[in-house]
Amino acid sequence: MKTHVKKGDQVEIIAGSHKGKRGTVVSVDAAKGKVVVEGGRTIKKAIRRSEKNPDGGLIEQDGPVHISNVKKLG
Repeated sequence: MKTHVKKGDQVEIIAGSHKGKRGTVVSVDAAKGKVVVEGGRTIKKAIRRSEKNPDGGLIEQDGPVHISNVKKLG
């Protein structure tokens, strides 16, 4: 499936609750039609305790946005 954006492009979210936010594309999943925009859709995720993170808890990370909801800038 061909996409209009690729990793590293500057985009703006044009629809949804995160409308108007701008950022850089971190990853593209063409099969699912999703893109991850840096600072575009921040979600909180619960993680378990591990050696890397002994306390566990909540982390914030960038979530996916549907590819039709982003517009390439420039």
